[in-house]
Parts: sequence; structure tokens; C-alpha cells
Amino acid sequence: MDTKFNVIIVEDAKLELKGTEEIFRSEIPEACIIGTASNESELWPLMDKQLPDLLLLDLGLGGSTTVGVEICSKMKRLYKDVKVLIFTGELLNEKLWVDVLDAGADGIVLKTGELLTKHEIRNVMSGKRFVFNQPILEKIVRRFRDEVLREHSYRRSVIEYDIDRYDECFLKHLALGYTKEMIANLKSMPFGVKSLEKRQADLVSRLFPESEQRGINVTRLVVRAIELHLINVENLEADE
Repeated sequence: MDTKFNVIIVEDAKLELKGTEEIFRSEIPEACIIGTASNESELWPLMDKQLPDLLLLDLGLGGSTTVGVEICSKMKRLYKDVKVLIFTGELLNEKLWVDVLDAGADGIVLKTGELLTKHEIRNVMSGKRFVFNQPILEKIVRRFRDEVLREHSYRRSVIEYDIDRYDECFLKHLALGYTKEMIANLKSMPFGVKSLEKRQADLVSRLFPESEQRGINVTRLVVRAIELHLINVENLEADE
């Protein structure tokens, strides 16, 4: 027989709370729901009354994108043995997933598509970390695949077009909207404006076929660098 454990559910949508409670009743009979809360102020009195083994926490309480992360962080700080499984509808905001994992969450279940199942609950209760349901796993795998392919394309372009770190720095700051005068003032670029103009012309000659080189402006050069994965638009940060 599976070991009994206690659960508190924090969910502000009544219909979703009702559906989650039904999943526990029908699929996870070893779980005992000892309390439910619709917000943070209702949660802590429940914790004072009886500690759960598992907290099922809606990440977007009250429409906020930070409250769930803050609750998770506080929970792990005060009650490190309580398992925290995040329940979220945030499909696009992957940064929130990272934030809540950094806050100590044991797993994340996406509300979109596949519902919460006994597998995620039992995996968390068995001590596993980074427990995800299928929709999140699929997105993680796609992101991993895209990143591997991007990195491969980047390395191939660096070799094929003989790109050095100054070329990369120059292209990155052009993409950020810097003028050559601004780039010349960067500590990481020990070149004057004239040298940068020459570098730009040289990059055009390397990145474009000879028949297309005429009339290439900064915008087209940046677009070409992005196409070749020499610029990662998801990770653009200016140097000092």
C-alpha cells in the first residue's frame, strides 16, 4: 500500500481547485487534502495548524507573476522538508519556470493540455527533483534541440567566415543600435572609428557573396549575422 501523505492546495480559481481535488480523490487516494487556500494570507495559518508533506501551488495567484515564486522561496526557507509542486498556466514565460526552480520548487506541472496526474505527485513525493509533466517536457526538449542546432550553426559560421571576438563584439553592438562612435568607446573594442568602418566593410565581404555586396547597410549586415547565428538575439547584452 502507498504511504499516506498530507497536501495543501493553493489555487485561486474555484473550478480548477475543484478539478484538482477530484484528481486527488480519484487517482491519488493515499493523499489527504488537509487544507486549501486561494491566496498567501490564507496559506500561512494552514501551515501553522498542520504542516503538509506536499504543497501544490498555483504560480499565478491573483494574476501576479511573482507571488507564487515568493511563496515557494519562503516555504523552502521556513519548511525545507515540504515538497513544492508548481501548478501553472504560464506557457510562454519560461523565465518564471527558472525563477521558481531557483526558489526551490521540486517540479512544475503545466495546466495547458495534460492535467495533473498521479505520476507527477508520486515522483515528487519519492524525492525526485525537476519533475515536469508532458507539455513542459516537450517544450524543454524543443528548446534544448533549438539551442544545440544554434550552437552548431554558430561554430560552423565562425570557422567558415573567419570570425574573431572583435567581429562578434562589433556585430552584437550594431544589433543593439550602437553607432561606430559608441562602439569605439567600449573597453572591449580597442579600435577607432576608421578601423571599425574598415571592419564593417571587411565583414560585408566575408558574409555576403560578391554579387550581393553592393549597397549593404548596417541593418542588412546585422540581419545576415543573425541568419548565420553569429548574433543570439535572445542573449544580447552590451559590454562596458
